Amino acid sequence: MGYAQLVIGPAGSGKSTYCSSLHQHCETMRRTIHIVNLDPAAEHFDYPVAADIRELISVDDAMEDLNLGPNGGLMYCMEQLEDNLDDWFEEELDNFLDDDYLVFDCPGQIELFTHVPVLRNFVEHLKRKNFNVCAVFLLDSQFITDVAKYISGCMASHSAMIQLELPHVNILSKMDLVKNKKDLDYYLEPEARVLLSELNRNMAPQYAKLNKVLTKLVKFSMVNFVPLDLRKESSIQYVLSMIDNCIQYGEDADVKIRDFDPDADD
Repeated sequence: MGYAQLVIGPAGSGKSTYCSSLHQHCETMRRTIHIVNLDPAAEHFDYPVAADIRELISVDDAMEDLNLGPNGGLMYCMEQLEDNLDDWFEEELDNFLDDDYLVFDCPGQIELFTHVPVLRNFVEHLKRKNFNVCAVFLLDSQFITDVAKYISGCMASHSAMIQLELPHVNILSKMDLVKNKKDLDYYLEPEARVLLSELNRNMAPQYAKLNKVLTKLVKFSMVNFVPLDLRKESSIQYVLSMIDNCIQYGEDADVKIRDFDPDADD
């Protein structure tokens, strides 16, 4: 049985930085993970790439050969990946052992994990190859500046949960860049009543019914976020432990999750 993280989230949310920091952390722990690049537009990496979609196709090639724009080129590349799951990707999987731990660094186009079936079909292929998979959704903590943006982030995460049908860990990334972390406490353990009051105060009266529905959806959708500060090994380890539990990695080792204070020192 293999294990895999599917690292998703909007463009600029810190997916590749997360993958790099995770690799460094695991290397320090003498634990082996393999990072696979699924972004056909990527150019530079701060981690060793175990497999790379650009060996199959790149956005530059698609744009040049088919006269497509950047977004159209990326979507075409991902469709090519889907068409080559039994050929190119199968050959790449043969390079890994049955119990290897893979981390897939995905593109940031939000429609890939909310609307089109490419990543879902990719996940189904991994499951057929006996992989336990967890979706890791990253959202830039600096994006959460008001309640409306928080609701927007929750809806994007909820859409990904419905589309991929995977165990799901939501992460507030770039916590090291947040000046006042207490401002985010409001969103780490949100109350629907408080969210609704804040929305109604900031929006026109005709949106009151919509606001009520949205806050109820957030309350019952099981979307919550874990803060990640990449400067702290304890923060990375906490997130990794949550993901490991989701995919039953190291089950024999009896992995335990302790309470985590994002403001505590290592």
